[in-house]
Parts: sequence; C-alpha cells; structure tokens
Amino acid sequence: MTTFTYTITDASGIHARPAGLLVKQAAGFPCAITLQKGEKTADAKRIFAVMSLAAKQGETLTVSCDGEGETEAAKALEAFLAEHL
Repeated sequence: MTTFTYTITDASGIHARPAGLLVKQAAGFPCAITLQKGEKTADAKRIFAVMSLAAKQGETLTVSCDGEGETEAAKALEAFLAEHL
C-alpha cells in the first residue's frame, strides 16, 4: 500500500468539477484508491463518495493506493492534487 497526505489549498475545496476530474484520474489505475478525511473514507473512483467528504480548504486528505500500479497511481494523484486542489 502506498499512502500520502495532501492539504487542500483551493479556496472552494473539492467541488463538483475537480471531484469529477479526480475520479476520472483515479479510474485510470487498476489499484484500489481511497481518500480519507478524519473518520470519513471514500472510494476515489466514485464521484458521490468523493463529494460526500465535503473537503474544504485547509483540510488534509490521506490518499491510499493498494494493488497493481499503486506507486504510479500515488505519484499521478499527488501531482493532480497539487495542480487542481
């Protein structure tokens, strides 16, 4: 399992547009990808799950990638988050 944390810098947090892009990015990898904010956990390949986190600016997400291609997925998602959120 490959894990990293990311603190959201976008003033709007994770709203519909970046959530959709995040899901699309995550869906390109065969491994399981989960997001965690506090006690809430979400499958990064499901838009409603990602939106249910209601992540706002300044909050920290823990991203976990587990399975085939987990290292590549983690690197790609970390770069994606830095660019979009």
